[in-house]
Amino acid sequence: MGNRLTQIATRTGDDGTTGLGDGTRVRKDHLRVQAMGDVDELNSQLGVLLAEPLPDEVRQLLRAIQHELFDLGGELSMPGSELLQPEAVARLDEALARHNATLPRLKEFILPGGTRSAALAHVARTLARRAERSVVALGAVDAVRDTPRHYLNRLSDLLFVLARVLNRANLDGLGGDDVYWNSERLKRQD
Repeated sequence: MGNRLTQIATRTGDDGTTGLGDGTRVRKDHLRVQAMGDVDELNSQLGVLLAEPLPDEVRQLLRAIQHELFDLGGELSMPGSELLQPEAVARLDEALARHNATLPRLKEFILPGGTRSAALAHVARTLARRAERSVVALGAVDAVRDTPRHYLNRLSDLLFVLARVLNRANLDGLGGDDVYWNSERLKRQD
């Protein structure tokens, strides 16, 4: 394992740069730092979601995802490293299929809402999409493996499905179903 932080306020970033895991320093607005920050924000949002009442299976899955996101952040901070394994994408695919199989087919677009936990899962979904866009932007100018991009793409899909699962779990008594978009255009088509 690399060096552990023993001091948080080092003041080395006062000049607008930050150190990567490989020791190089880059500007804090570098695309790599943006991607790392977006992954960190996503992981933090999952921490907020984990503070809610959740079904045990969902809680265990989200905790595992947090560790994988930390691996992803580490990989982004050390150019050329491979910390997030392709098996992590396969685990998301399996969880996506398993949870999606329990849900009714969508009748319409749904809005982010319902239970508090479902709404928080939707926020995490949007953060996963942002992190994915940041990784794609970084990959356009610097080497990034496919696994991080695949992982974030799958994770956003899984978080959408988990929001639907959490609405049905209805652990706060405020949900029970998806919140469907009330489209005037679609009403006229019926």
